[in-house]
Amino acid sequence: MAIPDYQSLMVPVLKLASDGMSDVVESLATQLKLTESEREELLPSGKQPVFNNRVHWAKTYLVKAKLLVSSQHALCTRR
Repeated sequence: MAIPDYQSLMVPVLKLASDGMSDVVESLATQLKLTESEREELLPSGKQPVFNNRVHWAKTYLVKAKLLVSSQHALCTRR
């Protein structure tokens, strides 16, 4: 499976945040059945996994749209 773009992750992030999930990245990776290599695929900079980055951007835009509060965004951060 290809790693979804951040726009495709927005609704699943909202659902997990509303359920009180503390580790959205791990939960979404499991739900999407990402392989270990997909989970570990790095951005071109080599500093962060692509999937983590996309989940982060989905959460950031949801906070900006006031659909997710900053405290939920902080709880959803992994590593």
